[in-house]
Amino acid sequence: MRLTPALLRPALAALALTLAGIACAGLPPPVARAFAEQHIPLGAVGAYVQELGKSQPVFSQQPGRPMSPASTIKLVTTFAGLELLRPEYRWKTEAYADGKIDGGVLQGDLVLKGYGDPKITIEQFQELIARLRATGLTTIRGDLVIDRSYFAPGPYDPGAFDAEPLRPYNVGPDALLVNFKSVRFVFTPSLAGDAVAISTEPALPNVRVHGTPRQVGGECGDWKAGLVAAFDARDDGADVTFGGDYPSACGEREWFIALLDAPHYALGAFARMWADAGGTFAGTVREGLAPQDAQPIAVLQSSPLYDAVRDINKLSNNVMARQLFMTLATTYRPPPATSVNAGRAISRWLAERKLRFPELVLDNGSGLSRRARISARSMARLLIAADSSAVRDEYVSSLAVAATDGTVRRRFLADEVADQAFLKTGTLDGVRAIAGYVFDRTGRRFVVVCFVNHHNALRAQAPLDVLVQWVYDHGHDGARRTAR
Repeated sequence: MRLTPALLRPALAALALTLAGIACAGLPPPVARAFAEQHIPLGAVGAYVQELGKSQPVFSQQPGRPMSPASTIKLVTTFAGLELLRPEYRWKTEAYADGKIDGGVLQGDLVLKGYGDPKITIEQFQELIARLRATGLTTIRGDLVIDRSYFAPGPYDPGAFDAEPLRPYNVGPDALLVNFKSVRFVFTPSLAGDAVAISTEPALPNVRVHGTPRQVGGECGDWKAGLVAAFDARDDGADVTFGGDYPSACGEREWFIALLDAPHYALGAFARMWADAGGTFAGTVREGLAPQDAQPIAVLQSSPLYDAVRDINKLSNNVMARQLFMTLATTYRPPPATSVNAGRAISRWLAERKLRFPELVLDNGSGLSRRARISARSMARLLIAADSSAVRDEYVSSLAVAATDGTVRRRFLADEVADQAFLKTGTLDGVRAIAGYVFDRTGRRFVVVCFVNHHNALRAQAPLDVLVQWVYDHGHDGARRTAR
């Protein structure tokens, strides 16, 4: 039988696919052994490693399998944010006078309108109040009106994910979110050894603290377990009681708790800070809309988006990721922003970039989800696309640097790979993940992605570190073998 070009082409294509599969099949033996030592089967691992600029992976493991990526899904949200909104994008929070101001007295309501700023800190909220006072305003005769209409997130249960509704990471998206809706409780043992002082920041008038822990000896250990804490948290106020024991060896410690709903938290913060700034206000809070066609009397601008992206990726901030995710909805449809439109905005952006990830499930864009899914190959393709993007520098600099900062500041401390890997980590019960860029010994750059979905995933840090170290040590040789 004579092989014509028409018959030869399919045969050569099949042979090429076979050889490519052999070249990149499976994990390197040291990495596979590391997973076996932690009793994690390779069937629970998805991985993909490819040198930038090359067309084939160095190796892969179940590259197309949809897996839970935990917080590494933030890499999708932040890349989309940088490209769709641009790195210099800034959120704003506006203050309006709904009434006449005469002699520094507002005969009406003060309206605060939020646009989804992911990080209105105490200091920034104080800056907004300082700008209001700088207008000459001293007294507000009406109420504080909160305009949250820029977002329409729908019903949200902060305890749905892990039954921990008071944890700050479970705070839902909100167009006007002050200080992550969280209170910082500071425990300070006395020098006399007989009492523990408790202070709060901010000192909200609608959050009352009761009780005093007993100062005891012994090691610090799990100091929160020794406290007897009770939180009676309502939308409009909270009573917090602390008892139990607090070891002197702990020194000063802090505990962050998310209390109140967003409007009443804003009310408490505003009432306290307005009084501290010398202003007078005796109203309550209610929701409403900013007056149409009016000009704000004060505006607070956020730091640029690239700063927010650093916090989201280096520190794996879930609340900020959700705020950015919701903001992306406004690039697809006018506000109010919804999570559905946020997902559609990212889907359209991926399609325009010719990145087809049919298995992708973003859910809330933060990774604090049991529904989110992506494959190791798709995540690697995203990272490859980011490397050639105009926002590459802002994106890569947002990743945690091995042994230096963020979520990997305590990893790779004794290894040469320190400072040579830029990574996003992810952790959930039953999930451990890592994704980012690794330089090898010769300076070549590699995309590295690995997901572990298994009940022993908590033990996967060592194998994941072995994988990163292997790429640093052997990436060049592996890439050369693949290219043959």
